[in-house]
Amino acid sequence: MTSEHIRENLAHPRSVSDRVRTGIVGLGKVAHTHARALASIPESEFVAVCSRSSARAAEFATHYGVAAYTDLERMIREARVQAVVICTPHPFHAAPTITAARAGAHVLVEKPLAVTLRDCDAMLAAAAEAGVKLGVVTQRRLYEPVQRMYAAIQAGKIGAPALGEVVMLSWRDEAYYASDPWRGTWADEGGGVLANQAPHQIDLLQWFMGPVDQVFGFWDNLNHPYIEVEDTAVAVLRFKNGALGSLVVSNSQKPGIYSKVHVHGRNGASVGVQPDGGAMFIAGVSEVLEPPINDLWTVPGEEHLLARWQAEDRAAFSRIQVSTHYHTLLDRDFLQAILDDRPPLVPGIEGRKVCEITTAIYRSQRDRRPVQFPLDAEDGCDDFDGRLSR
Repeated sequence: MTSEHIRENLAHPRSVSDRVRTGIVGLGKVAHTHARALASIPESEFVAVCSRSSARAAEFATHYGVAAYTDLERMIREARVQAVVICTPHPFHAAPTITAARAGAHVLVEKPLAVTLRDCDAMLAAAAEAGVKLGVVTQRRLYEPVQRMYAAIQAGKIGAPALGEVVMLSWRDEAYYASDPWRGTWADEGGGVLANQAPHQIDLLQWFMGPVDQVFGFWDNLNHPYIEVEDTAVAVLRFKNGALGSLVVSNSQKPGIYSKVHVHGRNGASVGVQPDGGAMFIAGVSEVLEPPINDLWTVPGEEHLLARWQAEDRAAFSRIQVSTHYHTLLDRDFLQAILDDRPPLVPGIEGRKVCEITTAIYRSQRDRRPVQFPLDAEDGCDDFDGRLSR
């Protein structure tokens, strides 16, 4: 489903009875984005929140006029919650997802789906066994310039994809890592730029290019001595269709420059998007400073459209709040998927694909060799899938 289809659905409001009782688990900064969305979406009856901290749960619940819980099963049972959004730190996505699924609630998970393949597989299995829907929040797929790219690639306007590129040059300072106790640690964040900042761009690359065959990569912490996790990673990819790819992602460029995803086709034409520009967005802290735009378009006969699209997207940017608008669209699609009994726009398996790529980069550095896909969860290793073996 595209953003155009979602907007068509938005134009046809449902009856009041067609609503899903919703809740949030984990009440950090991004939870406010989802709370505002769930409070405004016609298909949502926002009823409850859950946190390990009773004080945080009470404060958050009071702000939004919902019930507060510290026990997820109890929240689902007593508040009759039908769908939850998971906003806990990354390594703690699996447990509440599995609990919610087994209790019969559909689950939408903030990115990344999880930081280990074992957790991804357990989450997917729990949802399948319970017959509930599992989705992942990758709202950049709904950006208009991203949708244009995907449509052009699917229509064969660049021929078969031949080369895909991701460059993400961003910045995170010491204050950012001090803003939450879980940031910058293997145990509580699960990784650095690969686990936290780059999943959106990696998701777009694999969505545009198709299944991955091999990855060779390196990662390191180049200029953040006060954290444990990586701040920079590079990789080369071979896709199953024979195409090649490259990935350069870093949190070491002040003040945060841009992210770009470009795809070059076998007919010589290229399409690209800059989904992020200027100082990088931090959920609950900053706003998006520059509009997402197509920054490359050499499709024969369409080159002249680039300037028009950029003008349109800049104009649209002035009318919406990018940091919340696309989350709201994705949240609403998930609730509509429940009501319509169809797959959500971004099902959980797409989140596993991103985890598979990041895991391959960690393992590739550890093993000093390309990593062949598909990847299974490792047994008998205590190095956190390569993260603890530089």
